[in-house]
Amino acid sequence: MPFEIVRNDITKMHVDAIVNPTNSKLFGTAGVDGAIHKIEGPRLKEETSQIGDIAPGESILTKAYNLPSANIIHTVGPVWKNGTNGEEGILKSCYKNSLELAKENRFESIAFPLISSGSYGFPKDIALTVAVSTIGEFLLFNEMTVYLVVYDRKSYQLSESLYASVDAYIDDNYIDAHILRRRGREQERTDYFLSDVDLSESISNVSHKQVNSSKKNLEDVIKHLDETFSEMLLRLIDEKGLMDPEVYKKANVTKQTFSKIRNNSKYNPTKPTILAFAIALELNLDIAKDLLLKSGYALSKSNRFDVIISYFIESENYNIYEINEVLFAYEENLLGV
Repeated sequence: MPFEIVRNDITKMHVDAIVNPTNSKLFGTAGVDGAIHKIEGPRLKEETSQIGDIAPGESILTKAYNLPSANIIHTVGPVWKNGTNGEEGILKSCYKNSLELAKENRFESIAFPLISSGSYGFPKDIALTVAVSTIGEFLLFNEMTVYLVVYDRKSYQLSESLYASVDAYIDDNYIDAHILRRRGREQERTDYFLSDVDLSESISNVSHKQVNSSKKNLEDVIKHLDETFSEMLLRLIDEKGLMDPEVYKKANVTKQTFSKIRNNSKYNPTKPTILAFAIALELNLDIAKDLLLKSGYALSKSNRFDVIISYFIESENYNIYEINEVLFAYEENLLGV
């Protein structure tokens, strides 16, 4: 997928460039900077010493001598003081300038750590928000694979308000599979003791309501009954008057994957990819479920991934990068491909 959050050691990433959060002298002994210099040795130190000092927010490019990545982009992150000294703006510049430098050099992939969230004291939740939003803005207008590399769980933190809201929704809506099975058995026992009259009455009432509610949409349902996933997706894109690139970019899906969907009416992508398109098109829950059904998928309250997606759709929050922040925090699959 164009943007992915991964748990890894950034010095082991096989990309065109990794980003090294450093100081103005371009040499540090701690954190990611220290680890990179320890691996690279004197050749990197010699190259950076010839560049001279750079200011916070700026980025420069060097070779990556002993790393799997081809290059290193060095950037100077801000030291957190109290949040009123332009720290967020400088941090945003670190990501933006590094991405622009990668673009200038025609790199296809780049990996970032969570800049300034270690010894520089930047609050991890704010650092994450700045990283994700800045990378997301860039990818709306550019083609590149971007990784945000998180070393361990301690270095990753959602905003307190977002975490609390999602967690409360999960508590209210997530049902373990064994509870569903127990409820099913209880329902079977209840159904057994219903009288024939009561049962007939219940069916009659339900049927009456279903007939009334479906009359309005029956024609539309029949019209699109045999649509494949691909056909329904392309129809929705046309109905919303959107262009292909803005849809697949907002869905965090590659151009190649979208081409497969457009050129093959029977193409069935993965469930996370389908939901990514539902988010990109800002579908309501009912239409999102219809889109899933075209490929034989459904949303279940016994699946935490599904519950998290339902939370964002019901909240009308269609920011796919924020959704992936939460999915990563809960160790679920991310949206896109």
